[in-house]
Amino acid sequence: MNTITLELLATLDAIERRGSFAAAAEELGKVPSALSYSIQKYEELLGVTLFVRQGRRSLFTPAGRHLLDQGRQLLAAADSLSEEVQTLASGWEPRLKIAVDALMPVAQVMAVINRFLADKPGVEIDICEEVLGGAWEALIDDRVQLAIGAPAPKPSGQGIRAEPLGVLERVFAVAADHPLTRLPQPLRETDISQHRLVIVHDSSRTGIPRATRLLNLDRHFYVQTIPQKLEAQRAGIGVGFLPRRMVEPLVAAGEMAVLEVAEVNLEDHLFLAWKVANRGQGLKLLTRLLLETDFRFD
Repeated sequence: MNTITLELLATLDAIERRGSFAAAAEELGKVPSALSYSIQKYEELLGVTLFVRQGRRSLFTPAGRHLLDQGRQLLAAADSLSEEVQTLASGWEPRLKIAVDALMPVAQVMAVINRFLADKPGVEIDICEEVLGGAWEALIDDRVQLAIGAPAPKPSGQGIRAEPLGVLERVFAVAADHPLTRLPQPLRETDISQHRLVIVHDSSRTGIPRATRLLNLDRHFYVQTIPQKLEAQRAGIGVGFLPRRMVEPLVAAGEMAVLEVAEVNLEDHLFLAWKVANRGQGLKLLTRLLLETDFRFD
């Protein structure tokens, strides 16, 4: 029962992330030979082979990969438990994990976090960027304690409190020389359907991905981030909706054009959200600072 330890799981995690025994040993403060010996002893105790040699590389066996994947859940649970105990003891979280939606003005968010850290420099901040349903899912799954800029619609139940941060306006943007610029406006869906649509992947892991204003198109070009989407549309690869504040400088420079589209909602309502069960003082202070901020989405 004691052969699978957190030390073993942390070692496997480091090997996979760093790509080699030597790099993992450096991260863990061990010499490579000691790490290799440790893995061999665990293999003997478990009665399984965790790695197989392929040339100079050591690759996970199916058993090793399964142990790593399941073990990471235990490592996350142990880390979360440690943080909960420290929070109960002091009232302040040792670390705040935050999901920031890609539509948020990052400079303003960082300015608020800087104010928070000036008051509480001992709190570690861990930020991830999410798209569409990703921020809500990260909050529901307890991967983060706070979601900044999660877009409507709000999920029902789940013990979540959500407060409005503001409304972001999107525009339909194309390259300045795109054929759509020569058509009468407002554009109809049949006009747009003749061209490729640039879409940012929803960062949800397990839920049904959400997409906004896809229209009824058959040709898509997928990207991972909003800046990639902007550059794809500026290059003329495709068309789509973007935050007005990102497009206006390029329109002024003559590189992009904003076109009217018929019967499409161009507003995104963004929310600050957290679980009401999280009562740490750091979360309370940061949410107050964020709600006091007049975020500019124009």
